[in-house]
Amino acid sequence: MNYQVILVPQDASDERVAAFVRMFKSNEEKVRAYFSRAPMVLKSNIDADNAEKYRSALARADIQCEIKPMQASAAQDKAKVTTVVAKAAQAPPPAPAPVAAAANIAAVPNAAAPVAAGLSANGSSDFSDDSLPGLKFRIEGRPDFAFLTVKLPANKTLKVEASAMATMDTHIQMKSKLRGGLGRMITGESIVMNEFTAADVPGEIGIAPPSPGDLRHVYLNGETIFLQNSAFVASDPEVAIESKWQGFTKGFFSGENLFLIRAQGTGDLWFNSYGGIIDLDVDGDYVVDTGNIVAFTEGLEYKISKVGGYKSLFFSGEGFVCRFSGKGKIWIQTRAAGAFASWAHPFRPVKSRG
Repeated sequence: MNYQVILVPQDASDERVAAFVRMFKSNEEKVRAYFSRAPMVLKSNIDADNAEKYRSALARADIQCEIKPMQASAAQDKAKVTTVVAKAAQAPPPAPAPVAAAANIAAVPNAAAPVAAGLSANGSSDFSDDSLPGLKFRIEGRPDFAFLTVKLPANKTLKVEASAMATMDTHIQMKSKLRGGLGRMITGESIVMNEFTAADVPGEIGIAPPSPGDLRHVYLNGETIFLQNSAFVASDPEVAIESKWQGFTKGFFSGENLFLIRAQGTGDLWFNSYGGIIDLDVDGDYVVDTGNIVAFTEGLEYKISKVGGYKSLFFSGEGFVCRFSGKGKIWIQTRAAGAFASWAHPFRPVKSRG
């Protein structure tokens, strides 16, 4: 069954209008006309999952919508619903789902989790919609072996982690730059960041993250996201990528890395995981094993602590966890590299001493 997303009557406040203008790339006069004509169809002939993403994206901006089955809408709302004709209203860029209470964490597998009015990218053979912000891309092979293809407009540059490029058009030019120096070397990241530019004409580049797992896209609009040190894949040049010192308490004594990667600015950001990625909206307190954290939004406070006592630490297989507090989003991975290494250790070849 197909569904419609319908804008319901509501006050056209300056905040709502501004958010609608930004998300749909429309103008204020048209948007105020849309609100005055509500109820009206914003999107039709889509499945239930996509309809919910549209509704959630608008709800984030305090714009209320309803989801109705196409058959029911055609029969019940024919006389009062006006269909939006403007191209700008064909595909709003999904934003993060409304933040859930700590006792009811929302887990949304196979969906990206953008900050603010970011882009939500499900794995698909099609490129992202032309009406959405940022570069056009597609993600294939999810969630096990995600592969990213990005369309670069003429003379546009993309920052890519070293050794991640898999394919590209012959006219795309690569330039290597040193980034972060000693800081990136200590974190285990490459000190080299490659920049790929589509010289004079558009082109495509294929990117394969080093670890088997999922891949996410976020469109940043001045926000900040913190990534685990191996998660960065690619970004717009306007997104600053830098290592953030965690401190000995949060880093060294946790048994985890001393640094996080801080991604901040405006533009596209892609990051990957080991295993699948699950998005969690947090409002309050939440605990995640340090080995399962992929990324989290700025605004969440965190501290490292043990699970149980030292006996649990050494004999239970559980170690340190990250205790988050506040309001924001966390991306976790369904597998942890350290746990896999421990599982595989007994099966390693052992050289005979005889």
